[in-house]
Amino acid sequence: MPILGICLGMEMLFDKSEEGRLEGLKILEGKVVMLSRRTVKIPHMGWNNLDIIEKNDCELLRGVEDHSWVYYVHSYHTVPSDKNIVVASSDYGIKIPAVIEKDNLFGTQFHPEKSSEIGGIIIKNFIKVCSSKK
Repeated sequence: MPILGICLGMEMLFDKSEEGRLEGLKILEGKVVMLSRRTVKIPHMGWNNLDIIEKNDCELLRGVEDHSWVYYVHSYHTVPSDKNIVVASSDYGIKIPAVIEKDNLFGTQFHPEKSSEIGGIIIKNFIKVCSSKK
C-alpha cells in the first residue's frame, strides 16, 4: 500500500523529532530538527522552488519541472540517515529535503494541496501509483 506523508505526516515517518518527547513511527531512519532561528524566519511560510535530484526515478515528480514552485508552512525539517531517499530539496538557508521516496513511502515537506498546478500533478501522480499497486 503506497503511503504519502505531507509535512508533519512525512516527519512522523522518522525515528524522533525535536518537536516533542515521543518517538516517531521509526519507518525511516533519521530525525526531525527545527529550522535555525538565527539564520531564517520561522515558520517557513510561502512559496519556494524545488531542486529535483532524481527526476527520472521519482514517481511522485513525473511531469514536474525542476525549479517548480511549491507552498511551505513548517518550522521543522527532516534529516534522513539515508540521503538517497531525498529526491528533491529546497533552499531555505539550508537544503531542506522537500520530497522523499523509498519503496512505497512518499513524503513532501511542502503542501501539494496548496501548491496550485504543481501540487495537482503530484497528487495525481500519487493516485496513479496507488492505482498501479492494486
